Amino acid sequence: MDRYKTTRIASILGILGNLFLLIIKGIIGLITHSQAMIADSINSASDIVSSALTYVGNRIASKPRDDDHHLGHGKAEYIYSMLISILIIMVAVSVFKDSLLSFWRVNEFNFSFWYIVVCVVTILNKLVLFLYINHLYKKYNNLLILANSRDHRNDMIVTLFTLLSGVFVYFNIYWVDSLVGLGISIFILIAGIKVFIESYNVLMDKAMSEETEKEVMDIIAKYSEVKKIQHFNATPVGYMYQVSFTIFVDGNMSTYESHDIANKLEKEISALDDIYLTIIHVNPI
Repeated sequence: MDRYKTTRIASILGILGNLFLLIIKGIIGLITHSQAMIADSINSASDIVSSALTYVGNRIASKPRDDDHHLGHGKAEYIYSMLISILIIMVAVSVFKDSLLSFWRVNEFNFSFWYIVVCVVTILNKLVLFLYINHLYKKYNNLLILANSRDHRNDMIVTLFTLLSGVFVYFNIYWVDSLVGLGISIFILIAGIKVFIESYNVLMDKAMSEETEKEVMDIIAKYSEVKKIQHFNATPVGYMYQVSFTIFVDGNMSTYESHDIANKLEKEISALDDIYLTIIHVNPI
């Protein structure tokens, strides 16, 4: 199963799971007038859109390179991740405003046993989705899958606090419901900002990680014929990098020998998980 097929599965599971939760949380939120439950249901609605964007972004990113896109369509993954983050931030601001206003309507919450049932079902649903999709992220290192897994983890934590607010309301402590609504909105906002920053860094061609660069340098160091390197550059291509640099070899070495070294380096470096393409220029020294 490749990373793109896996992302499609993750997004479809997210859409179906969140649609189910949106319906049951929306119904209970309207019946009980719980600001925390309403905020939770709005969060599920935003997750449906996020999963849909994940699906679309993945379809585009999986297209091979063509005459108009020589490095493929991989950056679509990060463009759509950024769109998801903006949506999350907008939802967070809206929920924060509604929760703040609800402090003046604290006695509207009508406690129901089904409120507890919905919270427990949501937590179990999100726990299973988080464990599965987080496993897929660790295997394929896909930012869209990471955004999805964080959504499920965050939803689980959010619903735990929603459940807590219901317990307080049962004991006639109504203001906790509004407070939890505010907490949920802040939690969603932080998650959205983190995904935005990660997407922005890649779209702005942030350098590869120190770990990956060290792997590349360790490979180069194995070749004693390489006297020095210059102009090392790593450009993001979707979730991978195109690496280019100049190597300096003995000027008495034949053209065939020097380019054979470059070809071997290119092949070995390009075999790394995070490397899309390696381009090496050879100079005599």
